[in-house]
Amino acid sequence: MRTLILSLAIATGLALAGPAQAGGLHVNHEQCSFGTDYDVLVKPAGITFERQDGTPGSVFMHDGALRIDGRDVAVSGADAGRLREYESQVRTLLPEVASIAREGVDIGFDALTTVVASFADDPTERSRLITRLNDQHKQALTKIDEGLGRGQWRQHSVEDLMENQVGDAVESLVSTVTAKAVKAALSGDQSQVAALEARADALDKTIDEHVDARADALSERAEALCPHMARLDQLQQQFEFRLKDGSRLALVDHQPEHSNEASAKTKPQTR
Repeated sequence: MRTLILSLAIATGLALAGPAQAGGLHVNHEQCSFGTDYDVLVKPAGITFERQDGTPGSVFMHDGALRIDGRDVAVSGADAGRLREYESQVRTLLPEVASIAREGVDIGFDALTTVVASFADDPTERSRLITRLNDQHKQALTKIDEGLGRGQWRQHSVEDLMENQVGDAVESLVSTVTAKAVKAALSGDQSQVAALEARADALDKTIDEHVDARADALSERAEALCPHMARLDQLQQQFEFRLKDGSRLALVDHQPEHSNEASAKTKPQTR
């Protein structure tokens, strides 16, 4: 049963890692590890950063102008230029983050559909599972389009997506496949066990051939976000203006690799 469990874990890992691939403005790749504690709202009239805890709680910028917690902040010409570039960088980031998230969801649900095709023998059961997966896939994409796709990044949006659409799909599939494996093991029929193991081997190869290449390409796209995040960090370190407490405005921060929940590596390290 080890091969069966491992293959299922790989497919499940792809499904869960897909949406997390671009978990908002969080990038974790080797020496580049950045994140933000803010919700981000991008509109034509400007960009708003908001959070419930911490100071400042609200930051708005547009065309070189800055407002913090409802108060206009006077900035130098140099800082106005930095703020314009900061805004431009964020406007560039969000659509790519949304696109990466969509592709991650596509890869994850394709992996789960492959599992169904491999292990659901009964045509009615297979049709039911695939229909449910397709519905959850569409719902997940809609969530992304209505959030990141419209320039809205909220801290718990990816977690909610994984817990609801993706998590429900994985839970249903795991229970179905695990029940089949346990039944075969308890039956004592070695031919059933061998048949399941053979399917697991075939699933592993199918994922290698059709999913891994897409996952690797997605990982490269996520890694390409790193320079944008690094530039944001560089710009805010160059700001001349100061907050009330004398500190610089820091909307993104460099985070230890282990603290990021969203990794730029799509493939789970189970092989």
